[in-house]
Amino acid sequence: MILAGDIGGTKTNLALYDWPTERVEPVRLETFLSADYKSLEEILEEFLTPPTPPMLLDEIDAAASSEGESNEAPAPPEPVTLTAACFGIAGPVIENRSKTTNLPWVVDGAAIAKRFDIPRVQLLNDLEATAYGILLLRPDELEVLNPGSPPPQRQALALIAAGTGLGEAILFWDGKSYRPMPSEGGHADFAPNNDYEIELLRYLRSQFLHVSYERILSGPGLNAIYEYVRDTKKNEPTWLAEKIKAGDPAAEIAEAGLKGQADIAKQSLDLFASIYGAEAGNLALKALSLDGVYVAGGMAPKLIKKLQDGTFMKAFVNKGRYKRLLTNVPVKVVMNQKTALLGAASVAAALSHAPAL
Repeated sequence: MILAGDIGGTKTNLALYDWPTERVEPVRLETFLSADYKSLEEILEEFLTPPTPPMLLDEIDAAASSEGESNEAPAPPEPVTLTAACFGIAGPVIENRSKTTNLPWVVDGAAIAKRFDIPRVQLLNDLEATAYGILLLRPDELEVLNPGSPPPQRQALALIAAGTGLGEAILFWDGKSYRPMPSEGGHADFAPNNDYEIELLRYLRSQFLHVSYERILSGPGLNAIYEYVRDTKKNEPTWLAEKIKAGDPAAEIAEAGLKGQADIAKQSLDLFASIYGAEAGNLALKALSLDGVYVAGGMAPKLIKKLQDGTFMKAFVNKGRYKRLLTNVPVKVVMNQKTALLGAASVAAALSHAPAL
């Protein structure tokens, strides 16, 4: 049995797999709210030692009758024997150790291996894990924004994902297979493309010492865009202000924008999608990812209608002399929300089948 995890700033997904050689469904999958725990080890402790299920009254009576009125408690479940584990972490991984970006955690692969008696534990950047996952996706788990026209010979792929933060990764072709390479490109400087975006940068600089793409292309970033539009256009309806205050700001803004319920929300989504497309195009140029760009993360499936209306792709190809080149780059949206978990599982499976050290 192998263990896979996708460790995000908002939630942590853990799953057990009996993975032979090809993709399989998890034997068990659970989701935890990351902020409710002090460490990944605390979540693993809960996940790997599930409580003994309570017995129903008729089961207790039957057991008592067959065992001479015995009052012994049912035996606890057998502990899971793990051969390998892999975790995608939202943060840089250095020497199999990571200080998470949006959580006050330090995750150490060696410490986890020792505590839970797992022979091999590998940590990956979360986008690196997602990159492994996209190589296993089925066509029905993708939405095509641009079919493109990739060259006959294999080239690089790129991956960008907005969620709690913004992640980026590159997959290079080594002659036999794609090799994911992690990146922290989401923390690079935001580069505005027009006067309206320049004013957005000025607005955010009044709040942050460093304005990265993640400050804009994320759940909190959509809320920051909304506040910028609100404070410049003064067009916030009272009902929406109350919903945002009471609920999840990004979710409320997205819902109102997608349903066309408020101009301020539609304008915020327009700006978000345009900047998202521009940065995806930047990544495509930097990686020369002629085989395609994948748009993943928690926000893309929820905003798929907005990503499909042309705003994203218009900004993606708007690179002057390189417009023709980027028009030929396939762009696909990852609809499977467990892609990072799938990628981590594939790495754990490879570790479990590798020769002993």
